[in-house]
Amino acid sequence: QVQLVESGGGLVQAGGSLRLSCAASGSTGSINIMDWCRQAPGKQREWVATITSGGSTNYANSVKGRFTISRDNAKNTVYLQMNSLKPEDTAVYYCRARATIRNYWGQGTQVTVSS
Repeated sequence: QVQLVESGGGLVQAGGSLRLSCAASGSTGSINIMDWCRQAPGKQREWVATITSGGSTNYANSVKGRFTISRDNAKNTVYLQMNSLKPEDTAVYYCRARATIRNYWGQGTQVTVSS
């Protein structure tokens, strides 16, 4: 089992920055890939960014150049640095761990960007 706890969300003005954290515990050795996803009100959950165990990253076009995903393996923590935030980035942000047998999700953290 893997437990994920997100933190760092909040209210920020357009153009501002936030850094989200996702701390993993439990069977962290089974995790291969970590993602950030988000779900805006009335919309489906969408993928935002990925980081592999080797450190390769990939981003949705909507956040490319503004968001950066990183990981600290010693702390079993993944980060999402979000810069130049826009009102359309408002959503609940979820951390996902893709492990050997199944995927795990965190509880989410709210990000609200005011115009």
